[in-house]
Amino acid sequence: MRHYGRFSWINTRLGFVLLLVVLIWAKTLLADFVDFNLFSGATPVQYVTLLINPLTVSSLLIGLAFYFRSAKLFYPIATIMYIVNIVLLQLNVTYYREFTDFMSVATMLGYDKVNQGLSASGFALTNLHDILFWIDIPIFIGLFIFKKIRIQREGTTKFMSFAMTTFSVFAFMVTLVLGEADRPQLITRQFDSNLLVKYLGMDAYTVFDGLKQHGVSEMRKSAKKTDIQKVLSYVDKHYTDADAKYAGIAKGKNVFVIHLESFQQFSMNMKINGQEVTPNLNQIYNSDSTIAFDNFFNQVGQGKTSDAENMLETSTFGLPQGSLFATQGNDQTFQAMPAILKQTEGYSSAVFHGNNASFWNRSNVYKNMGYQYFFDASYYDTSGDKAMGYGLKDKLLFNDSIPYLERMQQPFYAKYITVTNHFPYSLDEQDKDPNFTTTNTDSDIVNGYFETNHYLDQSIGEFFDYLKKSGLYNKSIIVLYGDHYGISNSENKYLASVLGKNADDWNDNDNAQLQRVPFMINIPGWHGGGVNHTYGGEIDVMPTLLHLLGVDSKKYVMMGQDLLSGKSNQVVAFRDKNFVTPKYSYINETIYDNKTDQAITNPTKSVLKEIDAAKQQVKEQLSISDDINQKDLLRFYTPSGFKSVDASKYNYSNGLAKLENLENQAGVESKSLWSENGGKTTQSLYSTDAPEKDEPRSDTSRIKQVNPDGGDTTDGGDDTPNP
Repeated sequence: MRHYGRFSWINTRLGFVLLLVVLIWAKTLLADFVDFNLFSGATPVQYVTLLINPLTVSSLLIGLAFYFRSAKLFYPIATIMYIVNIVLLQLNVTYYREFTDFMSVATMLGYDKVNQGLSASGFALTNLHDILFWIDIPIFIGLFIFKKIRIQREGTTKFMSFAMTTFSVFAFMVTLVLGEADRPQLITRQFDSNLLVKYLGMDAYTVFDGLKQHGVSEMRKSAKKTDIQKVLSYVDKHYTDADAKYAGIAKGKNVFVIHLESFQQFSMNMKINGQEVTPNLNQIYNSDSTIAFDNFFNQVGQGKTSDAENMLETSTFGLPQGSLFATQGNDQTFQAMPAILKQTEGYSSAVFHGNNASFWNRSNVYKNMGYQYFFDASYYDTSGDKAMGYGLKDKLLFNDSIPYLERMQQPFYAKYITVTNHFPYSLDEQDKDPNFTTTNTDSDIVNGYFETNHYLDQSIGEFFDYLKKSGLYNKSIIVLYGDHYGISNSENKYLASVLGKNADDWNDNDNAQLQRVPFMINIPGWHGGGVNHTYGGEIDVMPTLLHLLGVDSKKYVMMGQDLLSGKSNQVVAFRDKNFVTPKYSYINETIYDNKTDQAITNPTKSVLKEIDAAKQQVKEQLSISDDINQKDLLRFYTPSGFKSVDASKYNYSNGLAKLENLENQAGVESKSLWSENGGKTTQSLYSTDAPEKDEPRSDTSRIKQVNPDGGDTTDGGDDTPNP
């Protein structure tokens, strides 16, 4: 083998491949820093994986050339694999600049959709540094032509191909292990493309997304129109009529749905060190204008928050693994609350959330659900310490949403997703109530939990005060619910003493009983409320709420039942097929007596019969729901009078301008709060003690302010053109 000067190593096959791998590594890091901003806010583990992951799949692909001894095959294959990596990188960089997300395989395959965002504005989406992704290609060509890089004719040993493959697999396993340790269930949940790329790399993300897409595609291909008949049969026998006492009592009222992040039922009416943890929520919960439930359970799976939203909006469960929002949300057929209320009662709809629109794929899912507006982080000032890791602080979210809320046409369906009461339950010192002292357990998680509970409660109190001052309160109903558990089973032993229990006696049933979350419906001006002891879960919210609003729900596909009907079966299914009933709990194949909290070691025949019947109900309910979602069966069924949602008509940019445009078109017929207030804002009616309220906007932020629809000029989904 001949050598040519100081850079003679390039003239070897190994040297050439290593050069290509290093170049891909450097280009990927450039994109990670400059275009994707992945190093911003990264954890130490993420820093390590970001440095390693560009080497994994790229070394595997380029290293495939070692399996070919002929130089005529080796060099073209290595070069082609190198160019494939560059093309994938460039496509993602360009796509990210427009949509603030990485390209999914579904997007790549549906080029017509990609083309709308890329071809028309492709030049505008290029940056000067993009030349660095490609400048080496003509240099390589020139070096080969002028024989500055020479071709090694001799083939490499079989060991070299094995070693290269082994290295790439090992590097990938390192990133996978680190990722799973830092973010458990990273692969199974797949809830955020940014996180997957941070841990595993863009190439690996594309592979996983392709596998996911293939699985979904195959299952959907297997679906037949006749499959919907089994679903409709189940829905028909499962349906419960509305109780005349409650039917339509909230008809025509605005609907507020307030999502209480990670909030569990045990915090209600709790005192710590002589002080109420949640005095404002307690007042609502105990009001005779509120229908409250004390045996209401979260039923989420790995999708957690997104699962809760899905159940609330569609009355179907999340998936057995992963998140429905993330894996199927791009093109799933929904017959959801916003679309139903718009088509039956003329409701407008919006979501207020201080995190990125793309988180959990919400920006796509909400369009498929028929939400007209989505006021995500890009609509607020989240700079400095105004946001925590999961978005704008709750007090600021409610306060800063008023310019958008007051412009909405009434009646409206408005959902608020709070985030401050989120794991790991930490607050900036300035946000802590100096008059509230939390628990003193050995767990910072438990101690912090009650502090963030208290903060969330204060934000709810401020928002309710505004609703009353502005006049919206008496024209609305307010639904408040906890999305999922906050304290995990591993921390419950520290929580036990706070709840007056012995940690040494804690069992699986105690864990199951703590899956209770609040569910209350506040109906101002109505006084027939109280605490309802019916057993139910998040799957039951939609039919319950529709009946209160006077909407006939019988024709819609729902897995839940109206909890106020007096006819619900009260078998609460968990996503893992465990369940609870008023008398028994079935947890990990053990039956517990709910009165004694003890396991029934020798159940009677009657007990076994009751448990077996409940098992069958749970199995059927989950199976039917999974068929609906995994096979997208609702594409085969459209309820009479319902118009299928066309997601292409919705766009979440320029939301305020669109609302103002509607007001101008409606003129004196406008039903917004702004119009009712004589064309003036009601912002001055909002009072908050948030210390960050008057802080000027800064150049730093704990989250990125992005909106995938920013700058798009398609129709906004409100039947009016964009201004």
